[in-house]
Amino acid sequence: MSYFELNPILLAFIAGLFTWFMTALGSAMVFFFKDIKKSVLNVMLGLAAGIMVAASFWSLLAPALELTEGTGIFDWFYPTLGFLSGGLVLFLLDRLLPHMHIESHHVEGVKSSWERSVLLALAITIHNLPEGFAVGVAFGALAAEPVQAVFNSALILTIGMGIQNFPEGAAVSIPLRREKLTRFKSFMIGQLSGIVEPIGAALGAYAVYLISTILPFILSFAAGAMLYVVSDELIPESQLTENGEISYATVGFMLGFAIMMILDVALG
Repeated sequence: MSYFELNPILLAFIAGLFTWFMTALGSAMVFFFKDIKKSVLNVMLGLAAGIMVAASFWSLLAPALELTEGTGIFDWFYPTLGFLSGGLVLFLLDRLLPHMHIESHHVEGVKSSWERSVLLALAITIHNLPEGFAVGVAFGALAAEPVQAVFNSALILTIGMGIQNFPEGAAVSIPLRREKLTRFKSFMIGQLSGIVEPIGAALGAYAVYLISTILPFILSFAAGAMLYVVSDELIPESQLTENGEISYATVGFMLGFAIMMILDVALG
């Protein structure tokens, strides 16, 4: 049996552990830096956004469209429905769960008296869950088609998510230090935000394993959820500047997109 013919759920969970580890590694930067320039933070957020946009297309939407090609006049139906459904679920979570973004002092979702650190952790968890789910869905596709090409696509997505999770982890833990949290607590909140990724990965793979017949829908669902996070959180936050400084988020976005493009060409 080839390594890519192993249990897809197990592979997805291992991949999720890797992306969580990269988040924890980035969060550990709080032990070496007590502050981070807003321009650097913007580049990090832009990098994460670029990787997620590229990954959403090459690793999720494109395979979904290929799977439905030639199936009839509604080739577009399941990918479109899945894409919009993924965005809708994130929209509802965003509106229902109480949470707070790092650069904000406004509680979003339903009203809550929870501590700010808890609300910050919930916001990051909402952000990371779609990433883990996307990785899981990519590996879950092996259940329907256990071939090298499908494994490579899932591996590319995992590497991409891991790369963007490193600066993202730092972008979470270091600003928390500014909130007067200890270095250790800032690190713990930062890395705990990523622990949802192996859970989401296992769930994503299990969903595909159960209902592989609607794989195009699930792939597109994961893409829609990730792009919602990019549009609703990463891009707006990356454009915030201090003292009228120029935002370098676009530079980070272009670099992130290029990284995923290189990975897709080199490993795809």
